[in-house]
Amino acid sequence: VQLVESGGGLVQAGGSLRLSCVVSGVTFADFTIGWFRQVPGGEREGVSRLDIGEGATFYADSVVGRFTISSDNAKNTVYLQMNSLKPEDTAIYYCAGVPARLMKGFPTVARPVEYDFWGQGTQVTVSS
Repeated sequence: VQLVESGGGLVQAGGSLRLSCVVSGVTFADFTIGWFRQVPGGEREGVSRLDIGEGATFYADSVVGRFTISSDNAKNTVYLQMNSLKPEDTAIYYCAGVPARLMKGFPTVARPVEYDFWGQGTQVTVSS
């Protein structure tokens, strides 16, 4: 199983970025993909989650209305569209995967420990 993120970069406050997570080695529709972020010295924070087969989405309160998670099943790719970015969104962003059947009943993005597979991360920096 491999997850590869891309799309990070430097953007001014109020700007937008779209992160991509390409997933291989699994049946894409059977998976849940989550996006997490982490700042140096901080804990890994759940940002958003997509149950691909059902299309269910979940967001952290801090990103509701600004971030959108989606997928292109033909490309085995999950996207995180980030709009109205703020300096406090600066972090390394990771995508993570877990079989969707293990996430049934979780009403939130869930904790990092619930996910089995992780990408290498992509840096997002928002300047003020």
